[in-house]
Amino acid sequence: MTTTTEEALGTRIEEALRQRFSERSAAAARYGREFVDLWEAAAEHALGGKLIRPLLLMELVEALAPAPLSAQETRCAVDVAAHVELLHFAFLLHDDVIDGDLIRRRGPNLIGALVARRAGEPAEPALHWARSSAILLGDLLLSSAVLGFARAEVSPDAGERLLALLEQTIFETVAGEHADVALSDGIIAPDLRTILSTSAYKTSTYSFVLPLRAAAVLAGSSPAAEDHLTSIGRHLGLAYQLQDDLLSVFGDPEQHGKDAYSDLREGKETAIIAYARMTSQWEGIRRHFGRADLSATEGAEVREGLRGCGAESFVRGLVQEHLDAVSSTLLDAESDGSLPAPATHAIRALTDRVEGRVR
Repeated sequence: MTTTTEEALGTRIEEALRQRFSERSAAAARYGREFVDLWEAAAEHALGGKLIRPLLLMELVEALAPAPLSAQETRCAVDVAAHVELLHFAFLLHDDVIDGDLIRRRGPNLIGALVARRAGEPAEPALHWARSSAILLGDLLLSSAVLGFARAEVSPDAGERLLALLEQTIFETVAGEHADVALSDGIIAPDLRTILSTSAYKTSTYSFVLPLRAAAVLAGSSPAAEDHLTSIGRHLGLAYQLQDDLLSVFGDPEQHGKDAYSDLREGKETAIIAYARMTSQWEGIRRHFGRADLSATEGAEVREGLRGCGAESFVRGLVQEHLDAVSSTLLDAESDGSLPAPATHAIRALTDRVEGRVR
């Protein structure tokens, strides 16, 4: 896919999203100004993103299709892709409530923006209003995503497959988020296996498996192709999440836009920390881990401790294992003919992009 085509598809997806928010804002008018304001604020925060998931879906559906997509097939794929993005935004809203976050991408998230709109009012009621609004809007967007999949102009069989995929995606993502909270609150032990399975359910399922498998359904691919894409999506998603963990601790904040010590201050249970717990250097690291007042000097000390105990190199090795597993799955798919050459080329290009994130 050329850059021009990707930009054009991004524009079409953005237009579909903009239309959806515009329709909802208009429909909200009869329920009061505050409800209209909520939808307008949501549009401001949901639009203008990278559209990673919907663009992945569009790239794969074109690569998987046995013939160029018709205008109607393209419209259908764009609509499904737009609803994948609505699902993503719904999950982000609920995630920000759970984590108590007011900031995202170095600026106020929807909750932070709603709080700011009530400046001068008592802080606690304003925060409760903003968080409640985010929960309710997230619920509405989840239902919109389900309805969008249900209304896709596809064959009855494809429609059932899409809905079954979405149901499993939502179920697994919520299970992953539930386990993530349990890890954060000390309800379950932070062992490596649990942390990796939590990441697979919370991140891989809806960020990679969903768009890849939805593309297969829309392109009329075989169940074998879906199986391969499920495996590929899980491995790519885990590689991506593990890289995020590496960037949050060892990355350059100026280059990646991440606070180098936020995960350490939060006490986030990652594969990095799980490995460090098994080493003799953990006691020195543990003294600072999860401290909200962690200074830059102490953060740098912890980072060097994590590097010195081998945690960084261990997780880098895990990333490579998952990327290698993608390559192995692609070879199997080529060998049994379940994925066409354009699709395997597209996935290899995606794997290269993921691999290059932490170089």
